[in-house]
Amino acid sequence: MTVNMMRVTGAAALLYAARRYYRNWGTTKEECGMHLPGDELIRRPSVQSTEGIWIDAPPAAVWPWLAQIGQDRGGIYGSDTVENLIGLGYANAEEIHPEWQDLAAGDTVRIAPEGWMGLRHGLTLTVEQVVEGSLLVLRGSRPDMPWETVWSFHLLPRREDRCRFLIRTRTRLRHPGEVFGVELAGPVVALLTRGLLQGIKRRVADAPMSMRDPANAVLGGPLIDETTAGGALRSTHNGNTADPSPVQPSTPLD
Repeated sequence: MTVNMMRVTGAAALLYAARRYYRNWGTTKEECGMHLPGDELIRRPSVQSTEGIWIDAPPAAVWPWLAQIGQDRGGIYGSDTVENLIGLGYANAEEIHPEWQDLAAGDTVRIAPEGWMGLRHGLTLTVEQVVEGSLLVLRGSRPDMPWETVWSFHLLPRREDRCRFLIRTRTRLRHPGEVFGVELAGPVVALLTRGLLQGIKRRVADAPMSMRDPANAVLGGPLIDETTAGGALRSTHNGNTADPSPVQPSTPLD
């Protein structure tokens, strides 16, 4: 066996052993094994990983941050230093932008800029499914991605003021040579995914309490209409009027 072959074999063994530390972060065996929307797009994945985090806010308060992800939009909320070190050029948003809130099937979410790592068109994913406040499923395939993958985001309510945020990655490999590339990219993908989970959690926690009210989450707070009949103050959201109600504090972590 040549020295180069030994090095490649050793690197492959190291990456394989490291999988247990960078895959399925923050999730239980039940969550890793459960069926989630979007799984049907790749029925027999070569690689699957499920990461998760608890957020002390309802899904509606988390969704606006998720809806604006993308290299040319709100970023992916991780470490700017790490992301820029690998040439992604993210400028992670610290506030909700109404102009980035509309997502529909067929839309494109950019993950890496054009020319990144020699890829003429960068990396992009296509929106496959959207359920506002609950589900976002992105899918990538050649030539927009080096291999077929599905990246799905799930906001699962737990009581009125808490939710479980899960991200699942499923990848299908068609050629043996792709295995090493996927294993090599695994730690980087896991780092970015973990940063996204933690980054959104921090932004939700740092947001004003009014933004944790599902009625005000997207617009960043109530808009006051002083012309309401009778002089009563009322809050409006997307053109709908409703009586304001006090915001309840979030439940601390168990």
